[in-house]
Amino acid sequence: MSSLIRSISGIRGIVGESLTPNVIVRHVSAFADLRGGTPIVVGFDGRPSGARIKEIVTGVLQMKGADVIDIGMAPTPTVQLAVELEHAAGGISITASHNPSQWNGLKFIDQSGVFLDAEQNTQLFSLADDELEKFVQWDALGSHELREDVLDLHIDAVMRIPGIDYDAIRERKFRVLVDAVNASGSVIVPRLLEKLGCEVLRYACEGHGLFPHTPEPIPKNLVEFGSQITELEVDLGVVVDPDADRLVLFTEKGEPYGEEYTITTAVASCAEAGILNEGMPVVVNLSTTRAVNDVAERIGAQVVRTPVGEINVVKRMLAINAPIGGEGSGGVVLPQVHAGRDSLVGIVLVLDAFARNGGSVSEYRSGLPNYHIRKETFPLEGLEFESVLAAITAKYPDNEQNTEDGIRIDFPKSWFHLRKSNTEPIVRAIIEAPTEEETGRLSQEISSAMFGEGN
Repeated sequence: MSSLIRSISGIRGIVGESLTPNVIVRHVSAFADLRGGTPIVVGFDGRPSGARIKEIVTGVLQMKGADVIDIGMAPTPTVQLAVELEHAAGGISITASHNPSQWNGLKFIDQSGVFLDAEQNTQLFSLADDELEKFVQWDALGSHELREDVLDLHIDAVMRIPGIDYDAIRERKFRVLVDAVNASGSVIVPRLLEKLGCEVLRYACEGHGLFPHTPEPIPKNLVEFGSQITELEVDLGVVVDPDADRLVLFTEKGEPYGEEYTITTAVASCAEAGILNEGMPVVVNLSTTRAVNDVAERIGAQVVRTPVGEINVVKRMLAINAPIGGEGSGGVVLPQVHAGRDSLVGIVLVLDAFARNGGSVSEYRSGLPNYHIRKETFPLEGLEFESVLAAITAKYPDNEQNTEDGIRIDFPKSWFHLRKSNTEPIVRAIIEAPTEEETGRLSQEISSAMFGEGN
């Protein structure tokens, strides 16, 4: 039987195995105690189990005396924004992000629309483990309000970003193919694109939550989608994950744009729109492409890096007043809208960049700094990770090292980052260099350090 995963990203597990009604009740009850206020916003990412879990979540919250604002099937960033707009005490997004259909989970959001941090999650998990749920009497039960306008409120918010040339976007009349894996982006993403003057073709936007392919938006899962791009002669392919916080693009040639280049293009767009100016910080995590540095340096902006995890990026952004940030997995954060990864924000920013510069999407991509990135995983079981870190540290004594989250080693034109996953029992290695040959060489060096020479 699988184990429940508890991390900085909340909880997730396989429905009926590690994610059971009892587990859900205990964690939601703990969250209600931790927040100590009302109302609470609740949404789910569209997968079939989500609607059933939502009934448990909303019921427990009401039994704790909290009023519930139920926004139904909605992206995680929509839940976060709704918490802010409704001045709620917190929110719960029912999602397992990019995990397959049998998975689901809960992401916990504080009163500012930001995910709980590591310390807050640890406190929540401790309360859940105590199994001391206390509920209110019948005459103190919370209310339940179903809201159907929040998707449009989210669209309205991203249509008001200062500096964006919305008219230029509309004039381009982009023809866009959308893959929302039939989940929470199925309605809101096409609706936003249509408001931006795009002709929208829907690839997997049925909204029934049955994924047409493995939902993680990486190239090997999107081969059929890429072939549809050229067959339908569209200008751009837009792909979001089940809870629509990540944005991945395809060029008009049916080729992956590169998930690392979503945030790179967003940063370039912010520079052109006057959102990001000289001396301002850009915040990304330690695993994000150095192309962000290249783009930021063109205008004299500074790149600040954090440990992996959205909340780590967001907390640093808020602390230093960074106007733009994100992660190389397709996550874009623009605090002017709300402090969380948001595919809708990403769509507006990249379309603005494409519209301002004219030409095709592939032409724009070819003008960005180009690196080859390699992402590998290794099972954590049986691996003495601390010994691996020590070996890596000793191997590169003269290179720039960052040990905030595993270890990152920087070279003049390349780098690698080795870390334990927040959500899976694996070690991740992210390697980037100007050539594939260089990433391969670094991969061999990492493997040798982890498993001994000759591997």
